[in-house]
Amino acid sequence: MKTGIHLRRLRLRLAQAVGWQGISLFWRNWFALTLILLGCMLAWLQSYRALEFEPRALQSARQVASLVNLSRAALRHVDAIARVSLMKSLLDEEEVQISVREPGDSYQPYDQDAFGRRISAELTQLLGKGTLVAREVNGRDGLWVGFKIGREQFWLLTDPKRVGAVERGTLLVWLGIAGLLSLLGSALLARLINQPLKRLQVAATQVREGNFASVRLDETVTTQEIREVNIGFNRMARQLGQAEQDRVLMLAGISHDLRTPLARLRLEAELSVTDESARAYMVADIEQVDATIDKFLDYARTGPEHSEPVDLAGAVNDAVRTCGPRSPLRLQMQISPGTVVLGDAVELRRVFSNLLENTLRYGRGADGVAEVEVEAELLAQKVRVTLRDHGPGVSDEQLPRLTQPFFRGDAARTAASGSGLGLAIVNKTVARMGGQLALRRHPQGGLVAELLLRRG
Repeated sequence: MKTGIHLRRLRLRLAQAVGWQGISLFWRNWFALTLILLGCMLAWLQSYRALEFEPRALQSARQVASLVNLSRAALRHVDAIARVSLMKSLLDEEEVQISVREPGDSYQPYDQDAFGRRISAELTQLLGKGTLVAREVNGRDGLWVGFKIGREQFWLLTDPKRVGAVERGTLLVWLGIAGLLSLLGSALLARLINQPLKRLQVAATQVREGNFASVRLDETVTTQEIREVNIGFNRMARQLGQAEQDRVLMLAGISHDLRTPLARLRLEAELSVTDESARAYMVADIEQVDATIDKFLDYARTGPEHSEPVDLAGAVNDAVRTCGPRSPLRLQMQISPGTVVLGDAVELRRVFSNLLENTLRYGRGADGVAEVEVEAELLAQKVRVTLRDHGPGVSDEQLPRLTQPFFRGDAARTAASGSGLGLAIVNKTVARMGGQLALRRHPQGGLVAELLLRRG
């Protein structure tokens, strides 16, 4: 078990090191396929060197060596008069020129590339020491082979195309074409793999946002595995949608059934209880139960929010007014005029109301006043809104659990009269509006709530 955990951590660190965590599946597949194809091309090049380059060099060298040996034998057994006729016949019929090698001849060795060096080495081994292989003699290009007949020295000139390898330019062109086709093929294959997953991702996002009705994946695709996944996902979405409808109806019924006796209890308390103090406590308890029901219904709400441009400063000011003029709240707001976000105006005001209510309950200072600093920073596609209180804050262990339903951080929070759903509702509502909520401790004390909202 521990070994498996260590391996997962190692893979995570490796992914972080190579920067793969932020790369989409398409680019990962494309990169992997490209590496595989490039590896295949390199293996093909090595195979070409082993199966084409070396055998071709040996075969060409042996052909030239045979030509030199035949010419040497013919020249050795003819007289001087017939030698001239023989040289003319070789030139006319075989395009091979035999000439006398002079001591002052200048030449360039035939070793300008790996193929030439291999042929030179093989010819020297086949024809013996003293053999010269040149690509230019006295300024004339060609394949020149210097050999001896006794004390006489000769040059044999033949067309270099007899031993020519595949031209480098041609090889590079075909390699470029193969590389381009490989890249296009890998991109096409990665797209074919990624498209069904992309559709599944979009559908899963809609389900996460509570939009069950419009989610339907194609159940007639030809690939069996993808078709079975789509059928199973559609069935799951339908069942979740039905369960959500049943849950909403159940909660609505519970809300109605609870509020009716609560209304009667409040009326009876107002009419029957003569003690004003007891009547006030009873009414406060009834209002708290009613507010708790509202919190339950807010948390149970699903479905995407209606998005419209909302003035951020106006939403914060509306939330402050809901706290009441006598609430011990001291607010410092730094939001540029005209800052607009996308969301539902009512829900956005409820988000800030819940955050301020949470601060009034748990974020007061030693003087009993809740100091809140609200700042907004414009990003490329988002607006970062930061709310910071100057209260006691929470521990690092409790911080990740603050957005869980019914969780309160410490004994003081446990004694509070809330439902434990405030931050959970904020987290869920912000997510429905396409944003994110992050909670962290401030180095100087207090809790910081950071909202990332869509920029309007």
